Amino acid sequence: MKLIILSGAGMSAESGIPTFRGDGGLWEGLSVTEVATPEAFKKNPERVIRFYNERHTSILAAQPNPGHLILAELEQYFDVQIITQNIDDLHERAGSTKILHLHGEITKARSSLYPELLYPYPASGIKLGDVCEKGAQLRPHIVWFGENVSLMPEATALCEGADALLVIGTSLQVYPANLLVYEVPYACPILVIDPEAPPIESSKHQIQYFRTTASEGMKQVKEHLLKMHSGGQSHDQGL
Repeated sequence: MKLIILSGAGMSAESGIPTFRGDGGLWEGLSVTEVATPEAFKKNPERVIRFYNERHTSILAAQPNPGHLILAELEQYFDVQIITQNIDDLHERAGSTKILHLHGEITKARSSLYPELLYPYPASGIKLGDVCEKGAQLRPHIVWFGENVSLMPEATALCEGADALLVIGTSLQVYPANLLVYEVPYACPILVIDPEAPPIESSKHQIQYFRTTASEGMKQVKEHLLKMHSGGQSHDQGL
């Protein structure tokens, strides 16, 4: 079974990485336009770079939570492909092997003029004056608001081939990632883990909600998926 995962900020919240929206979110007290747009980088590159250097440091200190680990373990049973809106590397560190980072990766830097030129994020952070091999300033390898999400066609193709879709910890409010839930085949089961369980308006899909955290929801969904896999018989298999 081809299991497609769409993960959002709620997936990593239990690892201590703040969500972008809501009470206590990353953007609280700080306008998105000041740190996460091309215009902000042009106007005040030092502030933008400092902001992402801090994000890089905090993410390196975070650890995968049980939800991440269960997702990795599901590769024993299913063809698991993760599409994540998160810029952290917690899926990788948990052991998942197929991850598409829709909005970029904080572990990488790239040229501000030649986006195909990628580099490991400097351990001490990006500094003004750090340039690519062609002389352009380095910036975080992040898709900022207003920029093209270049991996959307690849993500859409993955969803079109899904046998089941699992949505974890996303508000489904960020365009165009929120459209991916409508790209899965007709009657494809959609499982949604989120305390607020954002509604998916579709009469063509079987939708089941788990209104809880990512870690607790993954425990429940794991059992549900293994029952589907075994034709209704419960499996533990040490998971």
